[in-house]
Amino acid sequence: MSKKVTGVGGIFFKCKDPKKMKDWYSNNLGLVTNEYGSTFESRNIDNPDEINYLQWSTFPDDTTYMEPSKATFMINYRVENLIELEKELHLAGVTICDEIAEYPYGKFLHILDPEGNKIELWEPVDSGFE
Repeated sequence: MSKKVTGVGGIFFKCKDPKKMKDWYSNNLGLVTNEYGSTFESRNIDNPDEINYLQWSTFPDDTTYMEPSKATFMINYRVENLIELEKELHLAGVTICDEIAEYPYGKFLHILDPEGNKIELWEPVDSGFE
């Protein structure tokens, strides 16, 4: 079996004023922000020539993106071979919220942990994701 989670791909959280929150993090902690939040780059420990990305994003507190979870945050985990992982999760009885969605920057799937927290799984295409 290959690795399942290979790292954190994103940190997303709800707030009353996403722009004000991004500005605060920019002004006080030096995050370079844009309309989506802030992107952090790192090297893949197993393949140092490969650059990996982590997305930090604020969402309005009335977003439905994290539903059905009641939590105010969602973690995005980088994974390998999302199609096979989805099969394993299904067999294990894990709640799967949607179908795999594909974009130029990777594949995504949402699941729930045992306490109902929504988790975003991302099989990235790191080249060109900026």
